[in-house]
Amino acid sequence: MIVLISPAKTLDLSTTDNVTYTTPDFQKETRELVSIMKKKSTEEIKKLMSVSENIAALNERRYQDFKKTFEPTHAKQALLTFNGDVYTKIDVENYSDADFEFAQAHLRILSGLYGLLKPMDLIQAYRLEMGIRLGNKKGNNLYEFWGTRIAKAINEVANKRPIINLASQEYFKAVDQKTIESTVISPLFQEYRNGKFQTIGLFAKQARGMMTNYIIKNRVEDPEQLKLFNEAGYQLTGDEKDWRFVR
Repeated sequence: MIVLISPAKTLDLSTTDNVTYTTPDFQKETRELVSIMKKKSTEEIKKLMSVSENIAALNERRYQDFKKTFEPTHAKQALLTFNGDVYTKIDVENYSDADFEFAQAHLRILSGLYGLLKPMDLIQAYRLEMGIRLGNKKGNNLYEFWGTRIAKAINEVANKRPIINLASQEYFKAVDQKTIESTVISPLFQEYRNGKFQTIGLFAKQARGMMTNYIIKNRVEDPEQLKLFNEAGYQLTGDEKDWRFVR
């Protein structure tokens, strides 16, 4: 079973004592995208990403400083770097070596810049959301840039085992569905409010993180085991095809 999650815009760039690391698989593609971004001014990045002047300037510096190699001196493991709403619920601070090993084998992180990341892959600080319309040699956006490559890489690691999709729609769209050889299960997390089910963005993101953490800590390798997930009051409702967790 393979779990897919989205990256985060918020990054924890503090040093870590964890010395175990791997390197990204799509370094050639990453360098190609970085070379495009290195040519962008702060103003161009501001417009491209729809961000503030400060965030645009920060990311211009990040791309100008981006190194061709991935070393612990200027990069950090992906699972320890991303720090958004999903990741605050993945309890990496208390992970054992065995937890990290299981995550490395069963978790993959989708990324606009890196394509598909293993948890312990070293990454350099960046911002490049998958939905950004960044012109490149293969098209007008990152979906066209990545094409079927991400899906093929997932097939390789999944080996036709089920895929648990805990990524956002923006990122999972980068996984070419015609190429995927596995059954895909996409859990939905909702709140029961005022007599109806509602999807609330923040809570849904946190729930994806909780389920990711649950899978890693409990060594879940069969989707049937996920039906027991009850963190933070969530419970499975619906039939076999409807993986809706509500509270």
